[in-house]
Amino acid sequence: MKIALMDSGIGLLAATAAVRRLRPDADLVLSLDPDGMPWGPRTPEDLTERALAVAEAAAAHRPAALIVGCNTATVHALPALRARLEPEIPVIGTVPAIKPAAAGGGHLAIWATPATTGSPYQRNLIVDFANGVPVTEVPCHGLAEAVEHADEQAIDAAVAAAAALTPAEVTTVVLGCTHYELVGERIRAAVQRPVRPPLVLHGSAGAVAAQALRRLGEQPAPEAPATGTLTVLLSGREGALPAPALAYAEGRLLRSVSPAR
Repeated sequence: MKIALMDSGIGLLAATAAVRRLRPDADLVLSLDPDGMPWGPRTPEDLTERALAVAEAAAAHRPAALIVGCNTATVHALPALRARLEPEIPVIGTVPAIKPAAAGGGHLAIWATPATTGSPYQRNLIVDFANGVPVTEVPCHGLAEAVEHADEQAIDAAVAAAAALTPAEVTTVVLGCTHYELVGERIRAAVQRPVRPPLVLHGSAGAVAAQALRRLGEQPAPEAPATGTLTVLLSGREGALPAPALAYAEGRLLRSVSPAR
């Protein structure tokens, strides 16, 4: 079984690691776009064009499914990606975990990029899945960029700034950008109040990985032999994981895997 994942940068690491843990025997193809990143500031049309190119580079390796490991690309490019690749290759998008987070009750904060915060897309998700639950949208200025470059000081500053915008009564935080899952514990430490119950974090990686297996009619097999290979595509060129990826546990999990031949 071969599964491809795509993003402009290393935000796809969280979903990649989740797939690797569920199926150590799966061959993985990671398609990144260092020539075109970041995607966030691009127009929807330009972003869709870049996403299609990255997806087609992955599709050339004949995966059984493609995971869009990026919230922004899912918002703007998912219909075009599905029109281009399905039904031959199922395409699985990444949506913020607002629905399961809201099911727990309590005050909810959604950490997202400034472009996503307050957007019609996110507001519609709140109306659909968190109606009646107190919700605070928190714009995280510079956090995705800091995570992308593994800039420790910039990560600390961006997390602290977003934590300062998060109300003390918040019990649950939705990580609305895949990059944020790579620093989830740092976010938890920054938001957790000493006298409050343990903070609940909701990311999307585990659900996305499980959905990909369901679309393929496969079952999790975490006990399977770790024979899965790894192919990394950098704007269509075969290469290696970007160096900043190894700053995170998810990237180090993949480091020992041999490239596909």
